[in-house]
Amino acid sequence: MRHLFLLSLVVVVFNSCNNCNQPETTSLFNGTDLTGWHVDVPAMDSNPDTINPFIVRDGMLVSLGTPAGHLITDSVYQNYRLVAEYRFAGEPGNCGVLIHASTPRALYKMFPKSLEVQMFHENAGDFWCIVEDVTVPDMVARRGPKEEWGITEGKKRRILNLTDGSENPVGEWNKMVVECVGSEIKVWVNDDLVNYGFDITTNKGQIAVQAEGSEVEFRKLELTPIDKITVTE
Repeated sequence: MRHLFLLSLVVVVFNSCNNCNQPETTSLFNGTDLTGWHVDVPAMDSNPDTINPFIVRDGMLVSLGTPAGHLITDSVYQNYRLVAEYRFAGEPGNCGVLIHASTPRALYKMFPKSLEVQMFHENAGDFWCIVEDVTVPDMVARRGPKEEWGITEGKKRRILNLTDGSENPVGEWNKMVVECVGSEIKVWVNDDLVNYGFDITTNKGQIAVQAEGSEVEFRKLELTPIDKITVTE
């Protein structure tokens, strides 16, 4: 009996130590204010009375959609899994999450240098290249003629996602998971793998949420650090 007790104790201690090494999930939004973020809205430059399109309402982060701009994390992130739960509060429309963001207003004097993961209704999971680039399988079919590809104004920057019908109806919550490891990215919408890319031209940066014409509510923005040996298949 004494040996059984000691064996059980060893197992409990071993499992406890394993749990100690698990990466910690943190919320990027504290539910109260915009601590940890900063706003970049060009319209605010010339008119200090311009409203901030990013607000906190009922414990949620809300992008009002206008004026256009971005809410950007103060911190830089690399090798992580981002979970966003969002919904369009009224009419369906446009929004997105930008990963690996850096130089502000690098495109159209509005968008920071980054890779956008689209949330535009019925297009969630598309990639938009914003002065950064990414490669996907079936590139020509999903991006268009190669000679028209580019990462700046006037070029084919959109890369279509892999699925149709992954989003829930307007008014219902969607779950988007963005996994960035090394130079690769995977995106799921409501548990469907909707996009996969590799050879991203950068592997770290800030995370940004857009104000792009439509009101969007976020009830969860959580980030979990991961390393290259735990990439989800």
